[in-house]
Amino acid sequence: MDTLTRMRAFIDVVEAEGFSAAARKIGRSKALLSKYVRELEDELGALLLNRTTRQFSMTEAGHTYYRRASEIVREVDSLADAVRESSGDVRGRIKVSAPRTFADAPIGQSLIDFAKQHPDIVLDIQLDDRFVDLVEEGFDLAVRISRLENSSLIARRLAPFSVKLCASPELIAKHGMPTRPQDLGHMPCIVDTNGRGLNNWPFKGDNNDQLSVAVSGPIEVNSPMAARAAAISGLGFCILPDFIAAPDLKSGLLVTALDDRILSGGGIFAVYPHRRYLPAKVRVFVDFLVQWFRTREIA
Repeated sequence: MDTLTRMRAFIDVVEAEGFSAAARKIGRSKALLSKYVRELEDELGALLLNRTTRQFSMTEAGHTYYRRASEIVREVDSLADAVRESSGDVRGRIKVSAPRTFADAPIGQSLIDFAKQHPDIVLDIQLDDRFVDLVEEGFDLAVRISRLENSSLIARRLAPFSVKLCASPELIAKHGMPTRPQDLGHMPCIVDTNGRGLNNWPFKGDNNDQLSVAVSGPIEVNSPMAARAAAISGLGFCILPDFIAAPDLKSGLLVTALDDRILSGGGIFAVYPHRRYLPAKVRVFVDFLVQWFRTREIA
């Protein structure tokens, strides 16, 4: 049994957060994975995992080994991808992080369309609204919806993105239309707790500087879809991604406010670690997303 096989078994167990979950995910027995990890520990002369009957945790040596082993396995897979690409055969697994907002919205269809076109590539999609550490957590790529900050990651812009301050016509009739951002401090607001500012909403100030307004209201929820439903019901103003708000704005269920005070410059990005060789399967995936968004109106 070679070291690379044992290494892959260890990585699978860590990323699945358990032997049983890893066994189900990759189609191997729990006993076999346990055997591989034990042999790897014997080979290294170090304990990588602290095991109990209910859970496990990585030792300090395990954390160090996982980081380096993940890099090595990705490089080996990249080499295999390069060879397959030269023969026109692109296959394998892509571990993707994406926000729930992306998958729940119509633009999530892009992932399904890719899977239909590329049956030899498995998309391992993990939905999480936090910004995952791609390298530390072993992701090949992340979809991010934001104003991108400087980082060591490589990013390709898939589509522009903006937000809308929305409310139902009934709420506007009851509370009035805000004429400046500060008015929202005295009006009911629905807070999407996925937003970085939480209850402090950013706007353009009078001098085009950034202004933060503290808001509150009857609902705080970590879902833009739930915030949308609450806004349609007349519970308050909310800030929604343009691609979620668009159908309701078109139908008149929602209207916008303070359009000239909304910050711009956001986008939908495919983000991946800086590597010497980008795996062919990841490049094919990113190219597909770029083309998919190029041919569609998303808001």
